Order: sequence, then C-alpha cells, then structure tokens
Amino acid sequence: MGVRSRCGRKRKSMPERRDQFNVCVAPDVRLGERVRLSPFVNLYGCEIGDDTRLGAFVEVQRGASIGKRCKISSHSFVCSGVTIEDEVFIGHGVVFINDRRPRATNPDGTPQSESDWILEPTVIRRRASIGSGAIIMCGVEIGEGAMVGAGALVTRDVPPKAVVAGSPARLLRSLSDSHNADKDRIQ
Repeated sequence: MGVRSRCGRKRKSMPERRDQFNVCVAPDVRLGERVRLSPFVNLYGCEIGDDTRLGAFVEVQRGASIGKRCKISSHSFVCSGVTIEDEVFIGHGVVFINDRRPRATNPDGTPQSESDWILEPTVIRRRASIGSGAIIMCGVEIGEGAMVGAGALVTRDVPPKAVVAGSPARLLRSLSDSHNADKDRIQ
C-alpha cells in the first residue's frame, strides 16, 4: 500500500519512520531491505541497496545505483550515471557531475534534451570514503578503499587505497594493507 507524498509521487509506506511524509520516492525506485531515509530525500529511477542510510536533502537521480551498507550524508547529490558500490561513505554536500560540457541550449538557442549531451559514468568502488564538500567530475573511478579529502575536486581516477585531497585532488599517500583507522587518520 502506497502513501501519496507532497511531491505528488506515490511512495512505499515505511511505518517504522514517522518523518517519511517529507520524502519523495518515485514508484520506479528499487529500495533494499532496511534502507533508512531522512526527511527531504528525493529518489527517482535509482537503486538503493540493503541497510543503506541517506541523510536529509539527498537527491539520487534516475540511473544511479547505491550499494549495500552505504552512508550518504545530508545535502549530497548523486546524479545519473553514478555507481556507488557497497560500504561506501559519502560526506555532507558531496556533488557528482555527469556532463563534462553542460549547456542549457543548443547553438541554435533551442533547449537541450537528453540526446544533446553525453553522460559519462562514474564509479565509486567498495569501502571508499569521500569527504564533505568534495566534487567528483564525471568519467572517473575512485578505487576500492580510497579516501577523498573534504573539499577535494576529483578530476582523475583515484587508485585503490589512495588518499587524495586538494583542488585538483592530488595523491597524498596510500593506506596500508593492514588498515587501522586510528593509524590512517591524517593529522
């Protein structure tokens, strides 16, 4: 049984959550088991894996995929073409970009449609972490277990277990194979 949300789209009832009246989940969204949605989440045409948590004001567009046991913090934007694998952390206000040359109109002044631009896929591999305020350009892959510093502008692939930061993001170091969270913190 669905409940009509304020956005006019039908959403799945989640009786364990009292604040779901401010959540827009389109009928074509595939939600896994035990997904937790905070207020003002907007989901359409995407897939969210089991036990994943989405913070307030998160938008996930059509064609995006988020794996199991992920945490997507508030005010983040996951656009079409983004694949986030299992156990990934996305900090507050992270923005993904899927078009390298965005324009509102064609050269003749007509509005652009989906056929007028090229979507470039982005992949975030398992157990990667992306710090708050990072911007992830289209067409990149962030490797398994990599860490992206807060505010970084990622314009190139990030190797597995790499730590990158800055604008543009640069390699700072690699994480050890015997990952110890306390030892790997940047001081």
